[in-house]
Amino acid sequence: MAQPTDEVPARLHGVHGHFSRPFPLGVAEAAPGVPDLPDAVNIAVFAPALESVDVWYTDPVGELACARLFDQTDGVHHGTVEGLRPGARYAFWAHGAELPGDGQLLVDPYARAIEEDDAGAYWGTHVETGFDWGQDRRPHVPWRDTVVYEAHVKGQTMLHPDVPEELRGTYAGFAHPAMIEYLTDLGVTTVELLPIHFHVDEPHLQELGLPNYWGYNTLGFFAPHTEYATAAARAAGPKAVQDELKGMIKLLHAAGIEVVLDVVFNHTAEGGKEQKTLSWRGLADGHYYRHTADGHYFDTTGCGNTLDFNEPAVVRMAMDSLRMWVEEYHVDGFRFDLAVSLGRDVNNHFTPQHPFLVALGASKSLTGTKLIAEPWDVAMGGWQTGRFPRGFADWNDKYRDTVREFWVADRGRLLAGEPGQSVAKLAGVLAGSREVFAPSGRGALASINFVTAHDGFTLRDLVSYDRKHNEDNGEENRDGHNHNNSFNHGVEGQTGDERVQSQRRQTASNVMATLLLSLGVPMITAGDEFGKTQEGNNNAYCQDNETTWLHWNLAGQQQAMLKTTRALLKIRREFLAGQPYTYPSREDSSYLLWFNAQGQPMPQEEWNNPDTRVVQLLLGSLSGKIDGLVVFNGGVEDVSVTMPTRLSLRDFRGNDRPLSGFELRFSTAPAAERRRGAVLHPGESDLIEANSVAVFRA
Repeated sequence: MAQPTDEVPARLHGVHGHFSRPFPLGVAEAAPGVPDLPDAVNIAVFAPALESVDVWYTDPVGELACARLFDQTDGVHHGTVEGLRPGARYAFWAHGAELPGDGQLLVDPYARAIEEDDAGAYWGTHVETGFDWGQDRRPHVPWRDTVVYEAHVKGQTMLHPDVPEELRGTYAGFAHPAMIEYLTDLGVTTVELLPIHFHVDEPHLQELGLPNYWGYNTLGFFAPHTEYATAAARAAGPKAVQDELKGMIKLLHAAGIEVVLDVVFNHTAEGGKEQKTLSWRGLADGHYYRHTADGHYFDTTGCGNTLDFNEPAVVRMAMDSLRMWVEEYHVDGFRFDLAVSLGRDVNNHFTPQHPFLVALGASKSLTGTKLIAEPWDVAMGGWQTGRFPRGFADWNDKYRDTVREFWVADRGRLLAGEPGQSVAKLAGVLAGSREVFAPSGRGALASINFVTAHDGFTLRDLVSYDRKHNEDNGEENRDGHNHNNSFNHGVEGQTGDERVQSQRRQTASNVMATLLLSLGVPMITAGDEFGKTQEGNNNAYCQDNETTWLHWNLAGQQQAMLKTTRALLKIRREFLAGQPYTYPSREDSSYLLWFNAQGQPMPQEEWNNPDTRVVQLLLGSLSGKIDGLVVFNGGVEDVSVTMPTRLSLRDFRGNDRPLSGFELRFSTAPAAERRRGAVLHPGESDLIEANSVAVFRA
């Protein structure tokens, strides 16, 4: 594509005198009143900082042309332009201003597709958006039945042997029957995809020859990332890329699986002011970004720039983007990266009543979608877990830290003869972290329970490394978290020692059991279900290679871990199926009963005693068909545990169904496998192995 220069003639012009509209922003059908121009489109861009705006684009014969947007309304430049057909690339520039030597004009923030030309400049592309959705229906999985699976479109299938090579690492590959069968067989209900908005690599990564694999560096909030499409779709053009993504969502829906997008509205790919201007900065820097009184960027994200959600244009852009992804792509929800930055007021204080958060809850288009907050950012007052408004679920970092400490870090302390924490904190997160979410009027289902995520150690690495190993990231191992609550079980890194491998898997199984049996919404990071390793890299955002891709040739311990995860998810489904629809949101009809190792109600003095590492949890509901008993032994010794001795559920059920026995359904201790199916009566004892979780059906 030819680059714009001051010598390129303005061969086509905006159609002066014909009615145009300041809405919708971006490229749209021409307004009524221009019937004599069948190839005309309406173009609108918010650029109050510019006196007049030109649009540069490729005309019907592929030549570069320029047109002026003659009209302006409330900071929006708009006009009717002839010859900008579907497939045409376009971008904006200040009318009469000297053109950039590198050819990088200003990308339309509302571009539905973005392409890079041979010279490395980015352009928006005009795309027709129709798609045959057939009988597609959103699954609308209730929160209480939701199991989130955080995954990367590319990394999920790059090494999958049953996915055809030409589909690996793509939208089509993610929807291949082999992958859908795997996800449904595993038991997840909702895939949460790392960013698929069009994103680019930061300059410092380009200098290192590394990519931004995770994709948290957005250039287009309305455009899908092109590189995740198959080569055939990319060759066919942006419309084919969109269709492939929509086809993926359609096939996942047909299998009953929801699609949630991780969206990054807190900053853009433009970074700090020393970095290249690509779009927003050149159009309306003072409106799009937060600034200090002296004109510098006010950064709450650590990325150099922060979008200002106190500006109506920013709120509108985010809302328009979300509505488009729901209405045109049929997505089922969003996870908001560094969501606190989206709810900071003009004084930079977070408020649950922020207009953007209110708008999300009031939007008809977003009704029924899942809204998930990463409830922190990096500025003062950045930790806001539990403070988001009703309608949101929050990533629960308290859950993450508590479970890691009890099962992983404490394992190392106890084996070294040091004390660990008591069971009180563990019980709090098992019960849905009620003290965290109750002040916002929400319950356990507002808690997204997770122990690992894309950022940090994988579950296998959490039990295999005492320290991070990020040397491949090019920052001399300075990046990434240093406090991980991890424990290597005596050997740093991978080992062939089967005893160490078995110990690590048992600890990882305890974590997975706790995650899947807690009140709240569990989130599994892709690969944790079978023991994925990143060789100790806990900040693998720039590793687009086999370090981050999922390996599907599973060794013996990995097969065992996968079997454990599937079994736990099955137990979770069966238990929930035996509860009323309102469980566990109706606290007056559901119960959590805590017992000590002797089968008696847990006395107060034992809760906070660090020597107490055993607790029994009996859970169910007044009108439920089944109850569950989970026994946690976080100690280093086997313990004889007495089943709860209460002979009747009359006291807390309101009826007289007797508590006649406890059937052992599952244990993370390999030695307990031979006892599976055994039934114990109230008052009888069973040996609960050290460092294990046992699950009974009551």
